[in-house]
Amino acid sequence: MTTTAPDSDDAPADESAATTDADADAPLLQVRELEKSFGGITAVDGATFEVERGTITGLIGPNGAGKSTTFDLVTGVQTPDSGQVVFDGTDITGWRPHQAANRGLVRTFQIARELDEMTVLENAMLAPRGQVGENLWRAVLPGVRKEVVRQEEQLREQAWETLEFLELDHLAEEYAGALSGGQRKLLELARVLMIEPEMILLDEPLAGVNPTLEEKLLDRLHSLRDDGYTFLLVEHDMDVIMNHCEPVIVLHQGEVLVEGSPEQVKNDDRVLEAYLGGEV
Repeated sequence: MTTTAPDSDDAPADESAATTDADADAPLLQVRELEKSFGGITAVDGATFEVERGTITGLIGPNGAGKSTTFDLVTGVQTPDSGQVVFDGTDITGWRPHQAANRGLVRTFQIARELDEMTVLENAMLAPRGQVGENLWRAVLPGVRKEVVRQEEQLREQAWETLEFLELDHLAEEYAGALSGGQRKLLELARVLMIEPEMILLDEPLAGVNPTLEEKLLDRLHSLRDDGYTFLLVEHDMDVIMNHCEPVIVLHQGEVLVEGSPEQVKNDDRVLEAYLGGEV
């Protein structure tokens, strides 16, 4: 297992190495004793859990339980005070978000972060890594220009396919700033899919989404799961969690309180106490 975090913008040379057969049955994500404090307030307090490959795992907890901070620590938005994050057999603790994304681990945010003055299609095309036209000198050199054009055509085709899958293709030429809240959530999912990750952390993807779009988004998540994607989902709607996630992990005061099937979690008195403040 690789344990050295990268010092530069580029990930280690062995970062893209394929998972060995021996590791195929190992959890895709392992979070071990994560801790994070802000000004003396402990947000995450020894959180430890695993996410198996090919699952939609739910992460729930009352307000202030540490869910979003845990997402930040796992994906490099914040650096943990202590603990370890292992993704696909590699220690990625302290990696920056783009380094984690290059490894195959990406996230969405509670508030979508599209580029409002670009079209939906342009937003999707912007996401993939390693584009040859990212450096000006490479984009204008005659010998490289053909490669840039060819890649742009491939990305455009991939973006159209992704937007069609999410039923956003009819909005492809619209500015992202004109989208509804639910459509922005779908576009954010399109952007992360364009990166072709192995695992996606979804932070309240259904907040502000109308029932029709919610059903569409959930259908797409199950289709993607069946295609081999892995999800860790933070969501406050308990019906969504209980009907679409397994297993379910419950955070309380920054640590894992319960982990199990939806039925086990739903009937655990500790979960009721955490949500209702002891009124059980």
